[in-house]
Amino acid sequence: MITDAIEIIPFENQYAKDFYDLNAYWLQKYFYIEPYDEKVLSRPEEYIIKPGGYIFFAKYNDEIVGVISLINQNTFFELSKMAVNPKYQGLKIGQKLIDYVINFAHQENWDSITLYSHRSLEKAISLYKKVGFKEVPVEKDVYYERADIKMKLIL
Repeated sequence: MITDAIEIIPFENQYAKDFYDLNAYWLQKYFYIEPYDEKVLSRPEEYIIKPGGYIFFAKYNDEIVGVISLINQNTFFELSKMAVNPKYQGLKIGQKLIDYVINFAHQENWDSITLYSHRSLEKAISLYKKVGFKEVPVEKDVYYERADIKMKLIL
């Protein structure tokens, strides 16, 4: 099975373009790239890594096929910027990525992980629920225009 051959690796600058491209693809397919997205996607080291966040890639045969990030929002960590290359979707790579970050959060002794999404992304919402995320109220001043659902996983 392909997921057995997937290696999860931490952020390296050489993969910054993959981070941008994988996320830009799904954002443009379903929504558009918001100013906040553009800022984070264009400069992941500045906006995710340096403030204490993390980016992990799914690598298969020397190809980056998926990505997930944990953004340090000061009072919580946000699961964000999760994407899988369209030609590899349906192969449980997203599941492998999310399992990896949940395990990582446990090792770091975090209390929870929060995410924002949109209800139209039914497969993603289903995956989040499957791993234990529960819906919580969305604040009025959320920084994503498209966010109409907020979910939290208590660890």
